[in-house]
Amino acid sequence: MLSKGLHRVAGLMLLFLYQNGAAFAQDCGDAETPCRSASGSYHLILPERDPVGIVMHLHGGGATGKAMLNSDLARVSVARGYLFVAPNGEHPEARWTKDWSVRADNTSHDRDDAVFLQEVIADVRDTFQLADAPFLLAGFSRGGSMVWDMACRLPDFADAYAPVAGAFWESLPENCTGPVRLFHAHGWTDRTVPLEGRSFRDGTVVQGDVWASLKVLRETNRCGNRQPETNSFVGEFWLRHWTDCEAGQIDLLLHKGGHTAPAGWADTILDWFENLSPGQL
Repeated sequence: MLSKGLHRVAGLMLLFLYQNGAAFAQDCGDAETPCRSASGSYHLILPERDPVGIVMHLHGGGATGKAMLNSDLARVSVARGYLFVAPNGEHPEARWTKDWSVRADNTSHDRDDAVFLQEVIADVRDTFQLADAPFLLAGFSRGGSMVWDMACRLPDFADAYAPVAGAFWESLPENCTGPVRLFHAHGWTDRTVPLEGRSFRDGTVVQGDVWASLKVLRETNRCGNRQPETNSFVGEFWLRHWTDCEAGQIDLLLHKGGHTAPAGWADTILDWFENLSPGQL
């Protein structure tokens, strides 16, 4: 029978060899055992090799981080060597319990999710020794709106931002803290979060207009023209590119679908992220 000391050594060796030889161990973060920060919980998936970067995905309203573990973005990210992180938007005393504290939506929240997300990324970077790893923040619907808020309030939080089907809520910020690299995706026929936004509760809560959100970001990034300099088509994606900005980068993907992340979105945003110039990451 092994002594207590040998048991500990054997356990550490098993942790080291976890994930088929990955350099780092994962002792929390699966579907049933979320990791915890000071003010919340999150899930994660490690790739089978040393992570090349970090992808964090914020779920939509009413969903969970656990559900994101089975998303296309999780699958594609891990296959490309990224550590995938899926925090939980948890507000048990609020009107919507599985949500994000999106600014200016005139509702109450139990915590400041900007603080929570900073806790999560600090925890991940420290635990897995990824202090300088490139980091992409993505999000869907209300999670997409939270991505816009993080990009605007804390532009240095991530290296780049990829919201889908969610933008600012009104009232929109007059300006943002600094320029960012952001790739927004939206369905042309989205009725849940229309491109022009919509209102709730007799107009007291209003989804922001995506075009107006882009205007705020163009001004922050000091883009010279209102219209994009180039347009392109990739399959059924209609892409617009603002290339005259003095800082940062703005790209827009429109697709024929509704309130969804379209097929191919995960590969598209990771291609975009990986093709940013080295000086941008």
